[in-house]
Amino acid sequence: MAAPRTDWQERIQPDEAARHARDAQAIAAIQRAKSARYGNGRALHRKPLLALRATLSVPAGLPEPARHGLFATPGEHETWVRLSNGGPDVASDKTPDIRGFSLRVWGVDGASALGGTTDHQDFTLINRPAFAFPDSRPFAGLVSAAAKGPVHLLPWALRTYGPLGMFPALARLSKDLAAPFPGFAGQAFYSAAPLACGPYAVRVRLLPPEGQPAPAERPQRWGDDLLARLKAGPLSYCLQFQFFVDEARTPIEDASVDWPEAVSPYVDVATLRLSAPGTDAESLSAQVERSVFDPWQALAAHRPLGEVMRARKVAYFISQKERGAA
Repeated sequence: MAAPRTDWQERIQPDEAARHARDAQAIAAIQRAKSARYGNGRALHRKPLLALRATLSVPAGLPEPARHGLFATPGEHETWVRLSNGGPDVASDKTPDIRGFSLRVWGVDGASALGGTTDHQDFTLINRPAFAFPDSRPFAGLVSAAAKGPVHLLPWALRTYGPLGMFPALARLSKDLAAPFPGFAGQAFYSAAPLACGPYAVRVRLLPPEGQPAPAERPQRWGDDLLARLKAGPLSYCLQFQFFVDEARTPIEDASVDWPEAVSPYVDVATLRLSAPGTDAESLSAQVERSVFDPWQALAAHRPLGEVMRARKVAYFISQKERGAA
């Protein structure tokens, strides 16, 4: 186990700004086409599964590297939760997909990662420990190709991986997407890319409640599966940080690397407590859908890091403008 270090660095390439702007416009065009079909909505993670209120509790006695930003002071924070499917379509929950577990934590006050000040801190988590690609370029191409139809995936794979690598790459992506999903109470969720914690750099993990049985069969709606569990009582999740220790094993710019726990173990930093919806469930759901869940809606102390996060900054902003998000 290595000690957390603060000598991490971001390496911004000269072509990033122009490339991110082009890719964001391409994704926005897909968003417009999907909105014409399904109604106004997000470019990705379009289908909402459930909106909930929760409480995030930060304990006393955290280790010094964790005591920054939201985690500097013990206390409880009202939190909104949005659960979603990851794709650009409103597809059946039985369709293989990435799942999203996003948090908006209220009750903070400090400098914002976007400038000015903020009263909230967002975390956008997925059920994969690392990004599928080292940077955003292959992902942007994949989204554009997939939106045109499956027949366009082969040309994308050929351009990206070459004739020898295209079929193994497609097989890996297909296998990853088809991995069984045990539900929102049965799987860990991750930031999949780093963010700051004061002078440190971390990745985030949300561990599911202990002792929850797997569903007997895949439900029609994953939100219903979680609602049924919440009717039996609140569910407690554990929010954790994993710290940067060196560029070789915990890289900032290569989002495809799953930082090894043997080198940098996860540290518990908060508890997220979910309860069954109240009488305002419908109005909360509408509020959540109008709102933004964006890793850059953050305290400056938790600024997103790395190329993938920088690409998301541009893409999320354009997507939010497209749908008139609050």
